[in-house]
This record gives sequence, C-alpha cells and structure tokens, in this order.
Amino acid sequence: MQKRVVLRALVALCVGLAGGAAQGLAQAQDSYPSHQVRFVIPFPPGGTLDMLGRDLAQKLSEQTGQTFIVENRSGGNGIIGADVVAKSAADGYTLLFNASTFTTAPMTMKSVPYDVDKNFVPVAMAGKAPLSLSVKKDLPVTDLAGLLTYAKQNPGRLTFAVGSIGSAGHLATELLKRQGGLDYTVIPYRGTSPALQDLVGGRIDGFIDPVLGAVSYYKSGMLKILAVTSEARLPNLPDVPTVSEVLPGYQFYSWYGLWAPAGTPTAVVEKLNAEVNKALSSGMTAKYEQLGVALTPGSAVAFAQFQKDDMARSRKIVQEGRIHVE
Repeated sequence: MQKRVVLRALVALCVGLAGGAAQGLAQAQDSYPSHQVRFVIPFPPGGTLDMLGRDLAQKLSEQTGQTFIVENRSGGNGIIGADVVAKSAADGYTLLFNASTFTTAPMTMKSVPYDVDKNFVPVAMAGKAPLSLSVKKDLPVTDLAGLLTYAKQNPGRLTFAVGSIGSAGHLATELLKRQGGLDYTVIPYRGTSPALQDLVGGRIDGFIDPVLGAVSYYKSGMLKILAVTSEARLPNLPDVPTVSEVLPGYQFYSWYGLWAPAGTPTAVVEKLNAEVNKALSSGMTAKYEQLGVALTPGSAVAFAQFQKDDMARSRKIVQEGRIHVE
C-alpha cells in the first residue's frame, strides 16, 4: 500500500511539473517580444538578402507590435555581423538574418570566431532562390553555350564577381567551371549590390547570384542573363533557359534563414518560427514569386535538418574546388 501511495505521488508530481512547464512555455511565447528586436543583416543594403530581410522585419513588426529594426553590419565576408549575434544575449532580441553564405563561408576560412552549429540555433528558413548567370551587355556571347566556347578560347580572361567567398554564387560558379569548362578569375566583393554595379558598368564580365538582384537590370537592357540555375524556367523569365538545358543535371539555389544565439529558449524560437511562417504566408508570397524567390515556411526542426544536409553538400564542393580565402 505504501508503495502505491509513493507511486501516485510521483505521478502527480510529474504531471504537475509537465503542466507547469507547458504553462511556462505558453507564458514565454505570450510575453515575447516585449521590446525592440535587433535584426542583423551582415551585408550592405541593396541586395536580395537585404530586400527580403527588410520585408520580413517589417511584417514581424506589424504582427507583434514591437519594432524589428534592421541593422546592416557588413564586413569580413559576413563574419562581423554574425559574430555580433553569436556574442549577444540568448534572449531572442538579437537575431541574424542571412543567406546560405553563413554556413559555407566558414568552410573556406582558417579561423572564424564562432561555430555555426554550436553558437547558433536555426529559427526559420525564409526562402529559396535560383541563381542567374549574368554577363555584361557587351560581352560577345548570346547564350550559355557561346559563353562556354568563349571561355575555352580565352582561358583565364573572364572575370567573375563573387559576392562573398563561399557564397551560393561562388559554389555555383565552381560547379559550372567543372561541368562546363568555364575558366575564370574570381573578383571578390563585399556583397551583391557593388558586384552588380561593376557588372552593369562593364568592369567585370560575369556574376552568378540570386535572380532577384539582376532581373531589373536585365529587363532594362543593362546586362544579359544567359541562364538560370533552377530545375525549370522561371515564370518571370520564360525566355531565359536553365543551365541544365546545356549541362544536364546542373541545379543550384541560394537560401535565406533566421538564426538566434545558441541557448535561446525553445519557447522564443517557436514563437519566432510561427511569426516568420505567418509573415511568409501573407502578401509577401506573390511579390517574391514574381521575383523568382520561393518562400518556404516550415518548422525550426525541418530547417535544422535542411541546414545539416546542405552543409554536407557544400563542404564537398569547397574541398574539391579548393575554395579558400587567401
């Protein structure tokens, strides 16, 4: 009889603790955010990352009633801004909005002041974007096949911008080099916007980066988009072929996500994830579909698994291509 009494007491205690934890989780979700949130974007204003990040921050401000203020902290190939977040309090009030460069750039560096897996927690994946293969308007080629031929006839002559070492565009260019024999000289930039400006100005020959950044220049005749890296042609660029039409099997995407410092309470991560998903499912969808970006609401757990798989694929490209910061 005494054992039964003790067992019942233990069960009651466990139920009480579980109930208290659930209540605490709900209270944490309800109270967050209670003041301004820093939304750190580690690259300059003007690129795809910045545009999507600002739209998302605005939506989150409207939904929560608290200001999500965008702070562009560029430099060090995105390292400076990411480090700011890594060293911030794990309370949900300093967040990192970044592209897939965040997970791949450290693979190319000898030393980075944080560990992507250990110092950050994935909150939400925001979008997935095919890349455009753009060239300056007066380059004497009209399609991808012509570019590959030109590159072989002029080895080492082509200059291709890289928004950041280890970025999706950089890895995509490395794959193109290997699959199509595209010889090029890398010109590193501090972000998409300055690279596009030099491409439009004719100071570099080509640039592979998310379609969103190049499409307006393409439609105004300021550069040529020879191909896109998606599986199928894009609705907003129906006349532009995919790379895979010339090089079967070639596909590449950039992606964007939100991270918090490691140790951020699960309740806060779940609240942020829910708010981001709500924002992505609102009026943003139609806008970004027209710009070639697929918004990707989903759970924080699914995002963490996606990140793990993508990092494994990227690490192989980096190692095989010997991509590293000099």
